[in-house]
Amino acid sequence: METKIIKPSPLSAGDVIGIAAPSGPFKVEILERGIDAIEKMGFDVMVPDNLQHPYKYLAAPDEHRALLLQNLFNSPDIKGIICAEGGYGSIRILDLIDFDMIRNHPKIFLGFSDISALISTINIMSGLVTFHGPQVTCLCPANQQTKASFYRALTSDQPLEIISEKPSVILPGRATGVVVGGNLATLCHLLGTRYSPIYRGCIFVMEDTREPHYKIDRMLFQMRMAGCFQGISGIVMGSFHDCGKYEGVCDIVKNLFEDLQVPILGGFDIGHGETNLTIPMGIRATLDTDHTNLVFYESATIR
Repeated sequence: METKIIKPSPLSAGDVIGIAAPSGPFKVEILERGIDAIEKMGFDVMVPDNLQHPYKYLAAPDEHRALLLQNLFNSPDIKGIICAEGGYGSIRILDLIDFDMIRNHPKIFLGFSDISALISTINIMSGLVTFHGPQVTCLCPANQQTKASFYRALTSDQPLEIISEKPSVILPGRATGVVVGGNLATLCHLLGTRYSPIYRGCIFVMEDTREPHYKIDRMLFQMRMAGCFQGISGIVMGSFHDCGKYEGVCDIVKNLFEDLQVPILGGFDIGHGETNLTIPMGIRATLDTDHTNLVFYESATIR
């Protein structure tokens, strides 16, 4: 049975955004600069007490990170949740999350990189439309395009259009499907779990950083052997920052997916690159290689 899609309310000036830290540790001074960037957009920010209680390579022990995240969803004063940092750790708290509670308290949830595990799983398990976009620590040095996309996605109740500024048409065509995806390595690690997305009929968005070509090939090949891409509608390639030549990644993707005959378009500023556009996950869009865009059919939020 499919989970009913639930949309969060858009943010307005003065709304309170809560900061979560479900992954790795962060530098407090960089977090504070990111918070300042959010406040300059007109929002208030709430940082939970003991947000960071460093434990090995994690922002805090699993139970602590999961509890703080759930408290933010459960708080009526919090209108949106943005993650502090990526790194590693989101996958460790998936079994500790009450997805029924999230379904009953829907609100904007945003992050990327390691947070892809939560972006994807919250959408699958609760039906909540989530957002792939910059963490708090990424916002202070972010360019204006990144900040404008962030603000527009979280405040608009209109359908969004994402344009590939440097389009690379790997396979031409036009396709419609529910947008899913995120960080390739993180999603690959969900294989074999109950949290692994179903890609059939979907447009798969992928991005990554600091992964050599052979590892990208290995991850995609593993997912293909696992049947992830049977019946997939299309593929959107975001940034592959510090992964070698982008053309090489495109060649890997073309080699692995050419027989599927689905549209594949690269060059989207999504992920770890200089520009990181915010996009919703869990609603339908059309990928069109002629117009080099991804156009959503409906708004990601509802008033």
